Amino acid sequence: MCGICGLYYFKSGRPVDERQLVQMRDSLIHRGPDDAGTFIEGEIGLAMRRLSIIDLVTGSQPIWNETQTIAVVYNGEIYNYKELGQELENHGHIFHTRSDTEVIVHAYEQYGDECVTHFQGMFAFAIWDGQHKRLLLARDRFGIKPLFYAMDKDGLLFGSEIKSILTAGFPRVLDTVALDQFFSHYYVPTPRTMFNDIRRLMPGHVLVCEQGAVRETEYWDLVYDPEPDGRNESCYIEGLREQLQRAVKRHLQSDVPLGAFLSGGLDSSTIIATMNDLVSEPVHTFTVGFPQASYDERSEARQVSNYFHTNHTEHVIELDWATFIPLLISAFDEPFGDYASIASYAVSKLAREYVKVVLSGDGGDEIFAGYPTHYANRVADLYRKVPAIVRKCLVKPLVERLPTSMDRISFDYMAKRFVVGAELPFQQGHYYWKVVFSETEKELLYKPAFRAIRQEDGDGYSVFERYLKKVTHLDPLSQLLYVDARTFLLDDNLTRVDRSSMMNSLEVRVPLLDDELVEFMRRVPVRIKQPGWGTKRLLRQAMKDILPENIVRGRKKGFTPPMPYWLRNELKEFMLDTLSEHGLAQLGILDEGYITHLVDEHLRGHRDNNRQLWSLITLMVWWETYQPILE
Repeated sequence: MCGICGLYYFKSGRPVDERQLVQMRDSLIHRGPDDAGTFIEGEIGLAMRRLSIIDLVTGSQPIWNETQTIAVVYNGEIYNYKELGQELENHGHIFHTRSDTEVIVHAYEQYGDECVTHFQGMFAFAIWDGQHKRLLLARDRFGIKPLFYAMDKDGLLFGSEIKSILTAGFPRVLDTVALDQFFSHYYVPTPRTMFNDIRRLMPGHVLVCEQGAVRETEYWDLVYDPEPDGRNESCYIEGLREQLQRAVKRHLQSDVPLGAFLSGGLDSSTIIATMNDLVSEPVHTFTVGFPQASYDERSEARQVSNYFHTNHTEHVIELDWATFIPLLISAFDEPFGDYASIASYAVSKLAREYVKVVLSGDGGDEIFAGYPTHYANRVADLYRKVPAIVRKCLVKPLVERLPTSMDRISFDYMAKRFVVGAELPFQQGHYYWKVVFSETEKELLYKPAFRAIRQEDGDGYSVFERYLKKVTHLDPLSQLLYVDARTFLLDDNLTRVDRSSMMNSLEVRVPLLDDELVEFMRRVPVRIKQPGWGTKRLLRQAMKDILPENIVRGRKKGFTPPMPYWLRNELKEFMLDTLSEHGLAQLGILDEGYITHLVDEHLRGHRDNNRQLWSLITLMVWWETYQPILE
């Protein structure tokens, strides 16, 4: 695992300044504290920071081909590198290291840009082809590893994090569309960032810079193609078990100690059970918890640990908020509203005291259909059969009167969301059940001057709509799984795991997004994947004789801290200070009165506004730290 960055001044041809490149590189030291490397030749410069996982002795980067004409800097893991290396040796390529990095160089020599289709793993890399004056950037299929780029008058800048580009002096101009979309989603959707002209490379894409031009092309997309209904469920159950074994085995390759996150949920427990069959020593597992019972999964995690005799370590989260929140924001370089990042940071910090690599259950909800919103559409179909007058005049008023609970995924929260989203087409309902600030609420949130400069494509649903247009031919469940993989999984879950783990120089691997496992699941018919009202039907059936029954049948909780309680207690003073009318007035784009109303509602217990308030807190801390320019 590494951090990479570089400069290619193909427009001006001016030489790369070594000091500037080193500053970019060392802004990423948390991603790779073990080693550093640079390459500069005229107008091109590549650099990296390394976290040594495979080939600890000879794996330093950049790594070259035999003739020293092609170099690579790389972040990630190629899990099929041994098989691919043998194939390339059969073609006559000569290897000088045991690292997966060198496989990338020789695969590019052999297959050109198509090399990316041969890699199984998580990766972001840059290849410099000196003979052809050609720079290639690539990102893995799901975007597990990040990669950002920007263009200026001299040429192209890129890096594993935005901060490396900003360190080079790139202008910090606010992208107002990104800001508007952030308030809808509580993250900035790809390809935008919060800064004008800094972009995320799309997952499953390569960017090529040659002959004075830059082009970005797609090499892979998640294409759902369910098989005909000929096979019975038992065939898919057995097939999934085999795929899980193969996926986890691939992800266990390491020259350093590794462990696993254990939340007590179905996904992480599946990883532990599978690891337990593949390793000779007890798996080292890690979990964090909270005093509030509805948010705490330590008892479930202990149960799974005891069941599989893991070497278990747990910790109750305690934080110095005034110090921690700016540190967290600096890890993302943008406001990031998913406070599960707090738990991800804490468990990563705990794990890093013992290991360098962990396996995680992230991706399971998107692959196996695990979110309540994936079956809410079926419930909505039934609900809409109730006469409209009853829904409007009886059900909705009753639901709105439900007392507010601060528990996790409380009934009143789900019910209040459901009765509104159920009146919409299923695609828009799926969006509404996830949205933070609706379009109506954003009209109240913004001051008139900012409201006037909002652009049409800043609408939050437009992000979902862009992806949904690609899969209108699919069944409803497949449409929702696709849009979740390209939005929430990409820009929330995977971003959260990457930044919070890299803050602690810890590599996190996600076997449930293994290429072959995903290929298997995209072919599973909907009648097998979600035949009724529950979630993750196939995975539950595959694990029902392997995991404790209550874990298999357990309801999804999510790795979520008790933010509703924190905002009324430990975080109250920090929130009031951060969202003070004076501070908001200095920002100049948000309505102080509306935000004060949201704070007051939450503190009085009249409404759970925790997602809105935490999003606003992260924005304000980010703004103060990064000082963006509003043009």
